[in-house]
Amino acid sequence: MNNLLINNIPQTSIPESANSKLSISPGEAHANFADNLKSAIEGVNNAQIASDKKTEALAQGKVDDLHDVMIASQKSSITLETTVQVQRKVIDAYNEIMRMQV
Repeated sequence: MNNLLINNIPQTSIPESANSKLSISPGEAHANFADNLKSAIEGVNNAQIASDKKTEALAQGKVDDLHDVMIASQKSSITLETTVQVQRKVIDAYNEIMRMQV
């Protein structure tokens, strides 16, 4: 599997082979999901920290490049908003599953 980094968040792709079947145990799937979720949240946190540091440096006069500070701030804002939207979708999906009759 290929691991890509997008905004320092690992992205995992499924092998392209049509005959390949994923055969992992539920425990392994749980661990993989937990690791991916943890790394995604760490990526959001790192973006927030970088934005805070650049904003503080700008306020102290240590940074002259306002564009870089604004880009870091927007990147941080977008990653946080995306995380919140994904959380809402997951909660909606969970609630939908809980409403299903078995």
